[in-house]
Amino acid sequence: MDVKRFPYGGQAVLEGVMMRGLRQATIAVRSPEGEIILKHEQLNVTRRHVWERMPFLRGMLALWDALNLGIRALTFSSNVALGEDTQPSNGMMAGTVVVSLGFSIGLFFVVPLLLSNLLTGFGATLLLRDAADGALRLLIFVGYLLLIGRMPDIQRVFAYHGAEHKTINAYEAGAPLTVESTRRFTLIHPRCGTSFLLVVVLLSIPIFALFGGMPFIVRLLSRIVLVPAIAAIAYELLRLSAAHYYRSWVRTLVAPSLALQRLTTREPDDTMLEVAIAALVPVLAADGVAVQAGETAFTPGVSVASV
Repeated sequence: MDVKRFPYGGQAVLEGVMMRGLRQATIAVRSPEGEIILKHEQLNVTRRHVWERMPFLRGMLALWDALNLGIRALTFSSNVALGEDTQPSNGMMAGTVVVSLGFSIGLFFVVPLLLSNLLTGFGATLLLRDAADGALRLLIFVGYLLLIGRMPDIQRVFAYHGAEHKTINAYEAGAPLTVESTRRFTLIHPRCGTSFLLVVVLLSIPIFALFGGMPFIVRLLSRIVLVPAIAAIAYELLRLSAAHYYRSWVRTLVAPSLALQRLTTREPDDTMLEVAIAALVPVLAADGVAVQAGETAFTPGVSVASV
């Protein structure tokens, strides 16, 4: 894969940001003492190249891989915040991913099905029940984001999410990777995971409607079995929209998903931008992307250390 076209990105963690490139992922976390602590993780480049040649299947593989890496990043960030050094086993990691997926499927897909199915007892038509199922799915998803966004700790995570977006936007615009430069960029990015989740929810409405006339147990199983396939389709659509984002009609089409990012991002302060920059620079260096001297800047007196 051409590094120049590689879709760099990451995620927010507790008091930090994880950035991912082709060859390396780096987690940068602000310690309670104010120091930026870095952790570098080498990635399997060969496996990534194989995935890229498998449309749709690559979406499911990338999602599983991203969940594993994301949980490791969250574990590291919590260790830095608490001053601990616990390393989860592979079995614990897999179990956490399965539980996380199970919770998400249960909340966003099974619960709406159960609630909408109650309408059958009130004489609701098949069309009304399926419409209620889709509407409930969307309302629960948006309501969940609104609810967790009111928590102070999550608000800080959302601010680091904003710092991640601003830093990636600055890099992709060819701007210097300094706090002053990244500060002026938008919080919105077309490859955001929030947009991906909304696409999954919206795609599920017509797909699950195809099973509307089937027995309840079949509809229930479809919510569990088909979610990975729907996520794979959403992954491909997100790649296409990001690649053609320069087209006005594409920007109009994806406007709702971009607007939803306002719920999961907050305006970061300069210390958060420092952390996001500190996470991206080593990732670019590992891929051979040169960052010229003087292009990065941190507050005087703040140290950056790797573990």
